[in-house]
Amino acid sequence: MRIPGDVVDTVRKKYQTLRSELDERGRRLWAAVEAEALGYGGITTVSRATGLAISTIRLGDQELTRAATRQEAAGIRRIRQPGGGRKRTTDQDPALLQALDGLVEPTARGDPVCPLRWTCKSTRHLAQELTREGHPVSHTQVGHRLKQLGYSLQGTRKTREGGSHPDRDAQFIYLNQQVQTFQRQGQPVISVDAKKKELIGAFAQGGREYQPKRQPEEVEVYDFLSLADGKGTPYGVYDLTTNQGWVSVGTNHDTAQFAVQTIRQWWQQMGQETYSQARKLLITADSGGSNGRRCRLWKYELQQLADESGLDITVCHLPPGTSKWNKIEHRLFAYITKNWRGRPLTSYQVIVNLIANTQTEAGLRIQATLDTARYPTGIKITDTEMQALRLEKAKFHGEWNYTLKSRKD
Repeated sequence: MRIPGDVVDTVRKKYQTLRSELDERGRRLWAAVEAEALGYGGITTVSRATGLAISTIRLGDQELTRAATRQEAAGIRRIRQPGGGRKRTTDQDPALLQALDGLVEPTARGDPVCPLRWTCKSTRHLAQELTREGHPVSHTQVGHRLKQLGYSLQGTRKTREGGSHPDRDAQFIYLNQQVQTFQRQGQPVISVDAKKKELIGAFAQGGREYQPKRQPEEVEVYDFLSLADGKGTPYGVYDLTTNQGWVSVGTNHDTAQFAVQTIRQWWQQMGQETYSQARKLLITADSGGSNGRRCRLWKYELQQLADESGLDITVCHLPPGTSKWNKIEHRLFAYITKNWRGRPLTSYQVIVNLIANTQTEAGLRIQATLDTARYPTGIKITDTEMQALRLEKAKFHGEWNYTLKSRKD
Protein backbone atom coordinates (compact mmCIF):
# COMPACT_ATOMS: atom_id res chain seq x y z
CA MET A 1 0.00 0.00 0.00
CA ARG A 2 1.41 3.38 -0.97
CA ILE A 3 1.20 5.96 1.81
CA PRO A 4 -0.24 9.32 0.52
CA GLY A 5 2.09 12.25 0.03
CA ASP A 6 0.18 14.45 2.51
CA VAL A 7 0.97 11.95 5.27
CA VAL A 8 4.66 12.20 4.40
CA ASP A 9 4.44 16.00 4.57
CA THR A 10 2.73 15.82 7.98
CA VAL A 11 5.47 13.58 9.40
CA ARG A 12 8.13 15.91 7.98
CA LYS A 13 6.54 18.96 9.62
CA LYS A 14 6.29 17.16 12.98
CA TYR A 15 9.93 16.22 12.85
CA GLN A 16 11.08 19.70 11.91
CA THR A 17 9.12 21.09 14.88
CA LEU A 18 10.44 18.60 17.46
CA ARG A 19 13.94 17.98 16.15
CA SER A 20 15.64 20.74 18.13
CA GLU A 21 13.98 19.57 21.37
CA LEU A 22 15.01 15.92 21.05
CA ASP A 23 18.35 14.26 21.58
CA GLU A 24 19.59 11.43 19.35
CA ARG A 25 17.78 8.70 21.33
CA GLY A 26 14.61 10.76 21.54
CA ARG A 27 14.57 11.26 17.77
CA ARG A 28 14.82 7.56 17.01
CA LEU A 29 12.17 6.67 19.62
CA TRP A 30 9.80 9.29 18.19
CA ALA A 31 10.46 8.01 14.66
CA ALA A 32 9.75 4.43 15.74
CA VAL A 33 6.41 5.47 17.29
CA GLU A 34 5.41 7.36 14.11
CA ALA A 35 6.37 4.38 11.93
CA GLU A 36 4.34 2.03 14.10
CA ALA A 37 1.32 4.34 13.83
CA LEU A 38 1.53 4.39 10.02
CA GLY A 39 1.55 0.59 9.80
CA TYR A 40 2.87 -1.25 6.74
CA GLY A 41 5.52 0.84 5.00
CA GLY A 42 5.77 3.20 7.96
CA ILE A 43 9.50 2.81 8.53
CA THR A 44 10.30 3.64 4.91
CA THR A 45 7.92 6.61 4.94
CA VAL A 46 9.34 8.09 8.16
CA SER A 47 12.86 7.58 6.87
CA ARG A 48 12.00 9.44 3.67
CA ALA A 49 10.29 12.27 5.57
CA THR A 50 12.98 12.78 8.24
CA GLY A 51 16.20 11.65 6.60
CA LEU A 52 16.83 9.19 9.44
CA ALA A 53 18.30 5.86 8.38
CA ILE A 54 15.97 2.86 8.33
CA SER A 55 18.39 1.05 10.65
CA THR A 56 18.11 3.93 13.14
CA ILE A 57 14.31 3.72 13.19
CA ARG A 58 14.42 -0.05 13.64
CA LEU A 59 16.84 0.40 16.55
CA GLY A 60 14.34 2.77 18.18
CA ASP A 61 11.59 0.19 17.70
CA GLN A 62 13.74 -2.47 19.39
CA GLU A 63 14.41 -0.13 22.32
CA LEU A 64 10.68 0.51 22.74
CA THR A 65 9.99 -3.21 22.71
CA ARG A 66 12.63 -3.89 25.37
CA ALA A 67 11.28 -1.04 27.51
CA ALA A 68 7.75 -2.44 27.33
CA THR A 69 9.04 -5.88 28.31
CA ARG A 70 10.86 -4.47 31.34
CA GLN A 71 7.76 -2.59 32.47
CA GLU A 72 5.62 -5.70 32.24
CA ALA A 73 8.21 -7.74 34.14
CA ALA A 74 8.32 -5.08 36.87
CA GLY A 75 4.58 -5.46 37.45
CA ILE A 76 3.44 -2.07 36.19
CA ARG A 77 -0.30 -1.73 36.91
CA ARG A 78 -2.42 -2.44 33.88
CA ILE A 79 -5.12 0.05 32.97
CA ARG A 80 -7.19 -2.80 31.55
CA GLN A 81 -7.58 -5.97 33.59
CA PRO A 82 -6.45 -9.27 32.06
CA GLY A 83 -9.21 -10.60 29.84
CA GLY A 84 -10.74 -7.18 29.33
CA GLY A 85 -11.57 -5.62 25.98
CA ARG A 86 -13.18 -7.03 22.86
CA LYS A 87 -13.11 -10.79 22.57
CA ARG A 88 -11.23 -12.43 19.72
CA THR A 89 -13.32 -13.24 16.68
CA THR A 90 -12.50 -16.93 17.05
CA ASP A 91 -13.58 -16.84 20.70
CA GLN A 92 -16.94 -15.38 19.74
CA ASP A 93 -17.35 -17.81 16.84
CA PRO A 94 -15.31 -21.02 17.41
CA ALA A 95 -16.58 -22.51 14.13
CA LEU A 96 -15.19 -19.64 12.06
CA LEU A 97 -11.80 -21.21 11.36
CA GLN A 98 -13.36 -24.50 10.33
CA ALA A 99 -15.78 -22.73 7.99
CA LEU A 100 -12.98 -20.68 6.43
CA ASP A 101 -10.75 -23.72 6.05
CA GLY A 102 -13.61 -25.51 4.34
CA LEU A 103 -13.69 -22.79 1.69
CA VAL A 104 -10.00 -22.70 0.92
CA GLU A 105 -8.54 -26.11 1.87
CA PRO A 106 -7.24 -27.72 -1.36
CA THR A 107 -9.27 -30.94 -1.00
CA ALA A 108 -12.52 -29.39 0.25
CA ARG A 109 -12.87 -25.93 -1.21
CA GLY A 110 -16.17 -24.80 -2.61
CA ASP A 111 -18.55 -27.14 -4.36
CA PRO A 112 -16.59 -30.19 -5.62
CA VAL A 113 -18.77 -30.35 -8.74
CA CYS A 114 -18.29 -26.67 -9.52
CA PRO A 115 -15.16 -25.28 -11.23
CA LEU A 116 -15.21 -22.28 -8.85
CA ARG A 117 -12.56 -22.49 -6.15
CA TRP A 118 -12.67 -20.02 -3.30
CA THR A 119 -8.90 -19.68 -3.20
CA CYS A 120 -9.27 -17.78 -6.45
CA LYS A 121 -11.40 -15.16 -4.69
CA SER A 122 -10.34 -12.19 -2.60
CA THR A 123 -10.60 -11.87 1.18
CA ARG A 124 -13.62 -9.59 0.66
CA HIS A 125 -15.50 -12.28 -1.25
CA LEU A 126 -14.54 -14.87 1.34
CA ALA A 127 -15.84 -12.55 4.08
CA GLN A 128 -19.12 -12.13 2.21
CA GLU A 129 -19.55 -15.88 1.84
CA LEU A 130 -18.72 -16.53 5.50
CA THR A 131 -21.20 -13.86 6.57
CA ARG A 132 -23.86 -15.45 4.37
CA GLU A 133 -23.18 -18.80 6.07
CA GLY A 134 -23.69 -17.27 9.53
CA HIS A 135 -20.12 -16.29 10.40
CA PRO A 136 -20.03 -12.46 10.26
CA VAL A 137 -16.44 -11.34 9.80
CA SER A 138 -14.52 -8.52 8.10
CA HIS A 139 -12.18 -9.05 5.17
CA THR A 140 -9.28 -7.92 7.39
CA GLN A 141 -10.06 -10.69 9.87
CA VAL A 142 -10.26 -13.18 7.00
CA GLY A 143 -6.70 -12.23 6.05
CA HIS A 144 -5.50 -12.72 9.65
CA ARG A 145 -7.26 -16.07 9.99
CA LEU A 146 -5.90 -17.34 6.65
CA LYS A 147 -2.41 -16.60 7.94
CA GLN A 148 -3.28 -18.37 11.19
CA LEU A 149 -4.34 -21.42 9.17
CA GLY A 150 -1.02 -21.43 7.33
CA TYR A 151 -2.15 -19.96 4.00
CA SER A 152 -0.29 -17.27 2.09
CA LEU A 153 -0.51 -15.63 -1.33
CA GLN A 154 1.61 -17.66 -3.75
CA GLY A 155 2.19 -17.91 -7.47
CA THR A 156 2.72 -21.04 -9.48
CA ARG A 157 5.99 -22.96 -9.71
CA LYS A 158 7.11 -24.74 -12.85
CA THR A 159 8.18 -28.17 -11.61
CA ARG A 160 6.15 -30.72 -13.61
CA GLU A 161 7.97 -31.92 -16.69
CA GLY A 162 5.56 -34.65 -17.68
CA GLY A 163 6.47 -38.30 -17.81
CA SER A 164 10.19 -38.93 -17.74
CA HIS A 165 11.95 -41.57 -19.82
CA PRO A 166 13.34 -44.50 -17.77
CA ASP A 167 16.81 -43.85 -19.27
CA ARG A 168 16.71 -40.12 -18.64
CA ASP A 169 19.48 -40.11 -16.03
CA ALA A 170 21.54 -42.58 -18.03
CA GLN A 171 21.37 -40.27 -21.06
CA PHE A 172 22.62 -37.34 -19.00
CA ILE A 173 25.52 -39.46 -17.77
CA TYR A 174 26.33 -40.54 -21.34
CA LEU A 175 26.08 -36.95 -22.61
CA ASN A 176 28.38 -35.69 -19.84
CA GLN A 177 30.93 -38.38 -20.64
CA GLN A 178 30.90 -37.37 -24.31
CA VAL A 179 31.42 -33.70 -23.42
CA GLN A 180 34.36 -34.51 -21.15
CA THR A 181 35.94 -36.78 -23.76
CA PHE A 182 35.70 -34.15 -26.52
CA GLN A 183 37.06 -31.40 -24.25
CA ARG A 184 40.02 -33.54 -23.13
CA GLN A 185 40.86 -34.10 -26.79
CA GLY A 186 40.63 -30.36 -27.53
CA GLN A 187 37.62 -30.82 -29.80
CA PRO A 188 34.76 -28.25 -29.89
CA VAL A 189 31.58 -28.84 -27.85
CA ILE A 190 28.56 -26.61 -28.42
CA SER A 191 25.03 -26.31 -27.09
CA VAL A 192 22.38 -25.08 -29.54
CA ASP A 193 18.79 -23.92 -29.33
CA ALA A 194 16.33 -21.29 -30.56
CA LYS A 195 15.07 -18.55 -28.26
CA LYS A 196 11.40 -17.61 -28.41
CA LYS A 197 10.32 -15.38 -31.29
CA GLU A 198 10.29 -11.66 -30.50
CA LEU A 199 7.91 -9.10 -31.99
CA ILE A 200 9.64 -6.15 -33.64
CA GLY A 201 8.14 -2.84 -32.59
CA ALA A 202 7.29 -0.71 -29.57
CA PHE A 203 6.08 -3.58 -27.41
CA ALA A 204 6.46 -4.04 -23.67
CA GLN A 205 9.35 -6.09 -22.33
CA GLY A 206 9.55 -7.54 -18.84
CA GLY A 207 11.80 -5.93 -16.25
CA ARG A 208 12.86 -2.32 -15.65
CA GLU A 209 15.67 -0.02 -16.69
CA TYR A 210 16.78 3.43 -15.59
CA GLN A 211 14.95 6.32 -17.29
CA PRO A 212 14.54 10.01 -16.39
CA LYS A 213 12.08 10.30 -13.52
CA ARG A 214 8.42 9.98 -14.58
CA GLN A 215 9.42 9.45 -18.21
CA PRO A 216 8.87 5.73 -18.88
CA GLU A 217 9.24 4.35 -22.39
CA GLU A 218 5.83 4.40 -24.09
CA VAL A 219 4.84 1.15 -25.79
CA GLU A 220 1.80 -0.45 -27.39
CA VAL A 221 -1.01 -1.55 -25.08
CA TYR A 222 -1.52 -4.80 -26.99
CA ASP A 223 1.05 -7.23 -28.40
CA PHE A 224 -0.79 -7.85 -31.65
CA LEU A 225 1.17 -9.27 -34.58
CA SER A 226 -0.66 -6.85 -36.86
CA LEU A 227 1.06 -3.96 -35.04
CA ALA A 228 4.53 -5.48 -35.41
CA ASP A 229 7.12 -4.80 -38.09
CA GLY A 230 7.99 -8.48 -38.13
CA LYS A 231 9.33 -11.26 -35.92
CA GLY A 232 12.88 -12.03 -34.91
CA THR A 233 14.01 -15.55 -34.08
CA PRO A 234 17.34 -15.72 -32.23
CA TYR A 235 19.10 -19.07 -32.71
CA GLY A 236 22.16 -19.52 -30.55
CA VAL A 237 25.36 -21.55 -30.46
CA TYR A 238 27.13 -21.69 -27.10
CA ASP A 239 30.71 -22.95 -26.80
CA LEU A 240 30.89 -24.83 -23.48
CA THR A 241 34.69 -24.68 -23.36
CA THR A 242 35.43 -21.01 -24.15
CA ASN A 243 32.21 -19.49 -22.73
CA GLN A 244 31.51 -17.71 -26.00
CA GLY A 245 28.44 -17.67 -28.17
CA TRP A 246 27.09 -16.88 -31.59
CA VAL A 247 23.50 -15.80 -32.24
CA SER A 248 21.79 -15.41 -35.61
CA VAL A 249 18.58 -13.39 -35.58
CA GLY A 250 16.42 -14.84 -38.32
CA THR A 251 13.66 -12.90 -40.05
CA ASN A 252 11.99 -15.98 -41.56
CA HIS A 253 11.00 -19.42 -40.31
CA ASP A 254 12.81 -21.38 -37.60
CA THR A 255 13.69 -24.48 -39.61
CA ALA A 256 16.49 -27.05 -39.55
CA GLN A 257 18.14 -25.19 -42.44
CA PHE A 258 18.22 -22.02 -40.34
CA ALA A 259 19.60 -23.94 -37.33
CA VAL A 260 22.42 -25.56 -39.28
CA GLN A 261 23.21 -22.32 -41.12
CA THR A 262 23.72 -20.69 -37.72
CA ILE A 263 26.11 -23.47 -36.70
CA ARG A 264 27.90 -23.01 -40.03
CA GLN A 265 28.31 -19.28 -39.39
CA TRP A 266 29.63 -19.97 -35.88
CA TRP A 267 32.20 -22.40 -37.27
CA GLN A 268 33.33 -20.04 -40.02
CA GLN A 269 33.45 -16.89 -37.88
CA MET A 270 34.52 -18.25 -34.47
CA GLY A 271 35.00 -21.99 -34.16
CA GLN A 272 37.44 -22.58 -37.01
CA GLU A 273 39.90 -20.06 -35.62
CA THR A 274 39.64 -21.33 -32.04
CA TYR A 275 39.84 -25.02 -32.97
CA SER A 276 42.16 -24.98 -35.96
CA GLN A 277 43.13 -28.64 -35.42
CA ALA A 278 39.59 -29.90 -34.87
CA ARG A 279 38.57 -33.16 -36.53
CA LYS A 280 35.16 -33.55 -34.98
CA LEU A 281 32.39 -31.54 -33.33
CA LEU A 282 29.95 -32.42 -30.53
CA ILE A 283 26.51 -30.79 -30.51
CA THR A 284 24.13 -31.01 -27.54
CA ALA A 285 20.55 -30.14 -28.44
CA ASP A 286 16.93 -30.51 -27.34
CA SER A 287 14.88 -33.44 -28.59
CA GLY A 288 12.32 -31.25 -30.36
CA GLY A 289 12.02 -28.19 -32.55
CA SER A 290 14.12 -27.38 -35.60
CA ASN A 291 17.00 -29.46 -34.17
CA GLY A 292 14.80 -32.33 -33.01
CA ARG A 293 15.90 -35.95 -32.96
CA ARG A 294 13.14 -36.96 -35.39
CA CYS A 295 13.79 -34.15 -37.88
CA ARG A 296 15.20 -35.61 -41.10
CA LEU A 297 16.08 -32.18 -42.49
CA TRP A 298 18.23 -31.50 -39.41
CA LYS A 299 20.34 -34.59 -40.06
CA TYR A 300 20.45 -33.95 -43.81
CA GLU A 301 21.73 -30.39 -43.32
CA LEU A 302 24.27 -31.51 -40.73
CA GLN A 303 25.63 -33.97 -43.29
CA GLN A 304 26.13 -31.11 -45.73
CA LEU A 305 28.00 -29.16 -43.03
CA ALA A 306 30.13 -32.18 -42.21
CA ASP A 307 31.06 -32.56 -45.87
CA GLU A 308 31.95 -28.87 -46.21
CA SER A 309 34.00 -28.59 -43.01
CA GLY A 310 35.56 -32.05 -42.97
CA LEU A 311 34.32 -32.53 -39.38
CA ASP A 312 32.63 -35.63 -38.04
CA ILE A 313 29.59 -34.16 -36.27
CA THR A 314 28.29 -36.02 -33.22
CA VAL A 315 24.89 -35.09 -31.80
CA CYS A 316 23.64 -35.90 -28.29
CA HIS A 317 20.03 -34.94 -27.63
CA LEU A 318 18.75 -34.15 -24.17
CA PRO A 319 16.03 -36.58 -23.04
CA PRO A 320 12.45 -35.51 -23.82
CA GLY A 321 11.02 -32.97 -21.38
CA THR A 322 14.39 -31.72 -20.12
CA SER A 323 15.05 -28.74 -22.39
CA LYS A 324 15.50 -26.39 -19.43
CA TRP A 325 18.74 -28.23 -18.59
CA ASN A 326 20.27 -27.31 -21.93
CA LYS A 327 23.43 -25.31 -21.11
CA ILE A 328 22.63 -22.55 -23.59
CA GLU A 329 19.42 -21.69 -21.71
CA HIS A 330 21.04 -20.53 -18.48
CA ARG A 331 24.54 -19.65 -19.71
CA LEU A 332 23.61 -17.52 -22.74
CA PHE A 333 19.90 -16.87 -23.28
CA ALA A 334 19.31 -15.95 -19.63
CA TYR A 335 21.84 -13.11 -19.85
CA ILE A 336 20.51 -11.91 -23.19
CA THR A 337 17.05 -11.58 -21.64
CA LYS A 338 18.50 -9.60 -18.72
CA ASN A 339 20.35 -7.29 -21.08
CA TRP A 340 17.20 -6.17 -22.90
CA ARG A 341 14.80 -6.11 -19.95
CA GLY A 342 12.51 -3.11 -20.04
CA ARG A 343 13.63 -2.18 -23.56
CA PRO A 344 11.25 -2.41 -26.52
CA LEU A 345 12.81 -4.20 -29.49
CA THR A 346 11.96 -1.56 -32.06
CA SER A 347 14.04 -2.98 -34.91
CA TYR A 348 16.09 -6.01 -35.92
CA GLN A 349 19.27 -3.98 -35.46
CA VAL A 350 18.28 -3.21 -31.86
CA ILE A 351 17.98 -6.95 -31.16
CA VAL A 352 21.34 -7.69 -32.77
CA ASN A 353 23.08 -4.86 -30.89
CA LEU A 354 21.60 -5.82 -27.51
CA ILE A 355 22.63 -9.45 -27.99
CA ALA A 356 26.14 -8.54 -29.14
CA ASN A 357 26.63 -6.28 -26.11
CA THR A 358 25.69 -8.96 -23.59
CA GLN A 359 28.61 -9.70 -21.27
CA THR A 360 29.12 -11.26 -17.84
CA GLU A 361 31.80 -11.06 -15.17
CA ALA A 362 32.54 -14.72 -15.92
CA GLY A 363 33.77 -13.67 -19.38
CA LEU A 364 30.80 -14.47 -21.63
CA ARG A 365 31.19 -12.85 -25.04
CA ILE A 366 28.66 -13.06 -27.87
CA GLN A 367 28.76 -12.24 -31.56
CA ALA A 368 25.44 -11.65 -33.29
CA THR A 369 24.27 -11.13 -36.84
CA LEU A 370 21.05 -10.66 -38.77
CA ASP A 371 20.05 -13.50 -41.10
CA THR A 372 17.60 -12.25 -43.73
CA ALA A 373 17.62 -15.42 -45.83
CA ARG A 374 14.37 -17.26 -46.49
CA TYR A 375 13.96 -20.74 -45.06
CA PRO A 376 10.89 -22.44 -46.52
CA THR A 377 8.89 -24.89 -44.48
CA GLY A 378 7.61 -28.27 -45.57
CA ILE A 379 10.85 -29.59 -47.12
CA LYS A 380 10.72 -33.40 -47.24
CA ILE A 381 13.77 -35.65 -47.13
CA THR A 382 13.17 -38.94 -48.91
CA ASP A 383 14.19 -42.40 -47.73
CA THR A 384 16.78 -42.51 -50.51
CA GLU A 385 18.36 -39.27 -49.34
CA MET A 386 18.43 -40.54 -45.77
CA GLN A 387 20.14 -43.76 -46.81
CA ALA A 388 22.84 -41.74 -48.55
CA LEU A 389 23.84 -40.08 -45.27
CA ARG A 390 26.89 -41.41 -43.43
CA LEU A 391 24.84 -41.67 -40.26
CA GLU A 392 26.26 -43.86 -37.50
CA LYS A 393 24.05 -44.46 -34.48
CA ALA A 394 25.57 -44.97 -31.04
CA LYS A 395 25.02 -48.29 -29.27
CA PHE A 396 23.29 -46.47 -26.43
CA HIS A 397 20.00 -44.96 -27.63
CA GLY A 398 20.94 -44.40 -31.24
CA GLU A 399 17.85 -42.25 -31.72
CA TRP A 400 19.37 -39.74 -29.27
CA ASN A 401 23.06 -40.18 -30.00
CA TYR A 402 24.50 -40.38 -33.50
CA THR A 403 27.37 -39.17 -35.68
CA LEU A 404 27.34 -37.81 -39.22
CA LYS A 405 30.69 -38.73 -40.75
CA SER A 406 32.23 -36.36 -43.25
CA ARG A 407 32.23 -37.56 -46.87
CA LYS A 408 35.00 -35.11 -47.71
CA ASP A 409 37.94 -36.78 -49.42
